[in-house]
Amino acid sequence: MIKIAPAVVMLGQNSISVAKKIISVLPGAQLYGLAGRTSDVDVTFTEFGTTLRELFANGTPIIGICATGILIRTLAPLLANKRQEPPVLAVAEDGSAVVPLLGGLNGVNNLARQIASVLDVKPAITTTGDIRFGIALEDPPVGYRLANPEYAKSFMSDLLAGHSVRLEGDAPWLRNSSLPIDQNAERVIQITEKPVVSTSTRLVYHPATVAIGVSSTSPRFQHPSSLAGRGRGWGSEEIALVQQMLADAELAPASIAGVFASTLDAANPALQAIADALNVPIRFFTTDEIAAAMSQNNTADGAVAIALAASSGRLVMQRQLSDFNCAIALAPLPIDINTTGKPRGRLAIIGTGPGASDWMSPEVKEILRNATDLVGYSTYLGLLGFLGNDKRRHESDNREELARARMALDLAAEGRFVAVVSSGDPGIYAMAAAVFEVFDREAKPEWQGIEIQVAPGISAMQAAAAKIGAPLGHDFCAISLSDILKPWSIIEQRITAAAQADFVIAFYNPVSKQRLWQLAETRNILLRYRHPETTVVLARNLGRDGESVEVYTLEDLAPELADMRTVILVGSSKTRMIQRCDGSVWVYTPRRYDERKTP
Repeated sequence: MIKIAPAVVMLGQNSISVAKKIISVLPGAQLYGLAGRTSDVDVTFTEFGTTLRELFANGTPIIGICATGILIRTLAPLLANKRQEPPVLAVAEDGSAVVPLLGGLNGVNNLARQIASVLDVKPAITTTGDIRFGIALEDPPVGYRLANPEYAKSFMSDLLAGHSVRLEGDAPWLRNSSLPIDQNAERVIQITEKPVVSTSTRLVYHPATVAIGVSSTSPRFQHPSSLAGRGRGWGSEEIALVQQMLADAELAPASIAGVFASTLDAANPALQAIADALNVPIRFFTTDEIAAAMSQNNTADGAVAIALAASSGRLVMQRQLSDFNCAIALAPLPIDINTTGKPRGRLAIIGTGPGASDWMSPEVKEILRNATDLVGYSTYLGLLGFLGNDKRRHESDNREELARARMALDLAAEGRFVAVVSSGDPGIYAMAAAVFEVFDREAKPEWQGIEIQVAPGISAMQAAAAKIGAPLGHDFCAISLSDILKPWSIIEQRITAAAQADFVIAFYNPVSKQRLWQLAETRNILLRYRHPETTVVLARNLGRDGESVEVYTLEDLAPELADMRTVILVGSSKTRMIQRCDGSVWVYTPRRYDERKTP
C-alpha cells in the first residue's frame, strides 16, 4: 500500500498528457518538471539526478516518464535496503509502457497496475511470484497486514520450488489466487486477529477487522479557555485500558482498523493520543448515526453503539473507566476505513499570492491537490487553473466574508478537507481573520474538532515591492482605505499617525465604484507631513493579465489612477528612486535610517 503521494517526474512538455492521466488516479501526486522544458507543473527542478535522489531518500514513490536506464543509473548508488526502497517506475513518454523497477516490497506492482489501467496498457511486471501465482506475498492488499515480512521472500521461493501451502482462516485475495493450496501442506498462511508466533514456514496476516469505539460521559464540549492549564483529557490511563482490553481479548494491535468516536467528542485534545498510541486512524460518527446504532443494537452505551456501527459485527468486550467508555467489536470482513465514519474535518485558509501560479507556495499547492472543497470569491477560484479541477466549488461574492467562513467551517465539520482561498496572504485583509472571528463568535460544538491551518502567501504589497525594487526596505505599515468595516475617522487617524512616524505605507482597497473621495483625502493628509515629490508606486493586477507597476509623485496621486485591484506604496522621507539606462526606475528605502534630511 502506497502511504506517501508519488512524484511524477517529466523531462519535456510532450509528457504532460500522460502525466495528467497518471495523477488523475493518484490523489496528492505532485508533478515535477524540468525547468525551461515544462510548464503547468507543481515543482520545477534544474538538476534531475539531485532531485530524484532526494525524493528516493525521503521515501517518495517515483514515476519517471523517461527511459528506464536514466532512472537506474541515477538511483543505483542509493540501493542498499530492499525493504525500505520506495516504488520506482518508468513510463514511456507516449504511455505505451509501464515498467516497475524498485519497491517490490512496498507496492510497486500494484502501483504499476493502477497506472497501466488508466493508460490502457499492460504493466511489464517481472516478479516471478506475481506472474506465476498472481500475487505478491510481501505486499498484501489494503485491509491486511503481514506480521512477518522478513520471511515472505523465502516462503515464496519455497512455493516456486514446488511446495504447496495450507490456508488457515479466510482471505478472498489468497483463496482466489493461483497459489498451490493443499490442506495437508506443511507450509501455512494464517489469517487471524489473534497474536501468533510466526516462523519461516508460517506467514501470518492480520485482517483489519477490530473496531475500537470510545465515548466520554463528561460534557462533550468545553470552550478552549476552560482547558487552559488542565493538561489532561483522555490520557495515559485510558490508553492503558484499551491496551489491556486488547490483551485480554487476545487481539493483535495489527488488526485494529481504527478508533471510532462521536463527532461531539472530537474536540477532546487527548483523543488523538489514543489513536497515536495504537498507530491507527480516527473516524467519527454523528449523533444521529450513533442514536440509530443504539436503537438497532438495543444498547444505551455510546461506545458499544459506535463499535458495532463501525464493524457491522459482534461485540467482543466493553469496559468503563471514570468518564471514559471503551468497546471492542469484531467485523466479519476487513473494515474499509475510507467509507466507515468520517475523518476529522480539515480547514486550510490559503493565500495563493497576487495571481501568478509561480508565486504559490508548495504548501498551498499541496493543500489544493488534496482538498475536497474550495470556498472563495469566484475571481480568486478562477485563478487556480488546473489545481482547482475536480473539486467541489463554493463561490460567493467578495463582500460575503463571514457567510463564506461559516460555510467553510460547516463543510469541514462534515469531515471534508476544505480550502478557503484568498489572494495574496490570507492573514492580511483576507479570510483568515474572518474564519477565526466566526469560530470565536458562534463557537459551535461541531466545529471544535476541526483541524485548522493557515498557509501563508505572498502579499500584494510584497509582490509590488519586488517588482519595483525594495521600497519596504525599512519600517512600513499597511492601511486599508475601505470604510465598510471601520469608520473613516479611524482610517484618518491611522494615516495621520503613519505619516507623522515617517513609515512607508502600503494602501489596500484604495478606490471602488462607490468610494472615490477617500484616496484624494488620503493624499491631502499625507501632504501635510510628506514632500510633494515623495515617491508613490501603484501596482495593478499583479501576476495577472494587464499587470502594471507605475511610479508617481505624491502630489500627482489621483483616484482615477487606481481601483480595487491596485495596491499603493507611499514612500517615506528616505525612499529613493534610481533612474535606469533603459528609462525605467528602481525604488528602494535604505535600511540605515539617518535623521538628517535626504538630499
